[in-house]
Amino acid sequence: MSTDRVIFSRPFRARRELANLEAVLASDHSHGDGRFTASATAKLKTITEAPHALLTTSCTSALEMAGLLLELGPDDEVIVPSFAFTSTATAMALRGATCVFADIDPETGNLDPESVAAVLTERTKAVVVIHYGGVAADMAGLLALADAHGIAIVEDNAHGLGGRWRDRPLGTLGTLGTLSFHDTKNVHCGEGGALLLTDEILMSRAEIIREKGTDRARFLRGAVDKYSWQDIGSSYLPSELNAAVLDAQLDEFETIQTGRHRVWDAYAAALPDWARRNEVRLMAVPQDRTHTAHLYYLRTPTERQRDDLIAHLAARGISAPFHYVPLDSSPAGLKLGRTPKPCARSAEFSGTVVRLPLWPDLTEDQITRVIDAVTAYTV
Repeated sequence: MSTDRVIFSRPFRARRELANLEAVLASDHSHGDGRFTASATAKLKTITEAPHALLTTSCTSALEMAGLLLELGPDDEVIVPSFAFTSTATAMALRGATCVFADIDPETGNLDPESVAAVLTERTKAVVVIHYGGVAADMAGLLALADAHGIAIVEDNAHGLGGRWRDRPLGTLGTLGTLSFHDTKNVHCGEGGALLLTDEILMSRAEIIREKGTDRARFLRGAVDKYSWQDIGSSYLPSELNAAVLDAQLDEFETIQTGRHRVWDAYAAALPDWARRNEVRLMAVPQDRTHTAHLYYLRTPTERQRDDLIAHLAARGISAPFHYVPLDSSPAGLKLGRTPKPCARSAEFSGTVVRLPLWPDLTEDQITRVIDAVTAYTV
């Protein structure tokens, strides 16, 4: 058996990446909105079934665009899960809105509708939902709250390209959806993202915000004879080099997903008996949700045991990190947000979660090494 280190994540290499990059470099168009942007966008719309999609420089950029489109300001509050990546909150705080932290469902790590209901106020303008690990949040409860109170839902779907809730694609369930193509994600272009929209009016403004506040997109379509400054905005458009890599990756989306599910399914089949003996909770996927095999995680009974397991795996050459530090306890969270109700479940989840190596080209030998190392540990 190999003793080489099993790393946590490795970016997938698509076959056409270099050819696409060569085509861009040989052309006179390496800035954004060229043929590969158009091609990748079309493929993305097919996968997500979104009426509108705009490639961006990152998921963070897409979230910032969402904040601009919702016209968030200092008088507004945005509810975000405490257990989330920093971009989920900082993109809203950037507009001057107050981040209000809510707790999670311990079974999925996703925002809990009851916790959201408990912190709603007259100032609440939006709720940002992440689909942790590519498993959908409880969208029935969250959408019902949004409808009842007239607030927007922003889906931070960084983990969930191709995931579904009740056979509806993630990223298209709320007012706006965002995606990540960072190289740790299932599909990547080094750094990149996308904004998904279902509303025609929001789309019209979004393409202006994305292009430095100009109507350049309309100009490129021949709708106007020149473009000019129309609105606030920034430079959220990725280059054709990024789009070329993304286009090649999307060509092999099914291959990527098949490889990732192969690894996820191997862990799910091998670990339940060990987990029961050691009171470890394994990643859960409710029956009405189709996950993306972005993560496979387990949760130990205590934080000390979490640290011991990570050290145990590291000693055997296996990288298995924990995940987010809760936002409500972070310095910026204390400064830019508020926590009306304690987020105890977020803290517990953060303190006990361990993520196992997962990438599509992980070999059977490496998968076996991970499983053997995990099951050799006694909590």
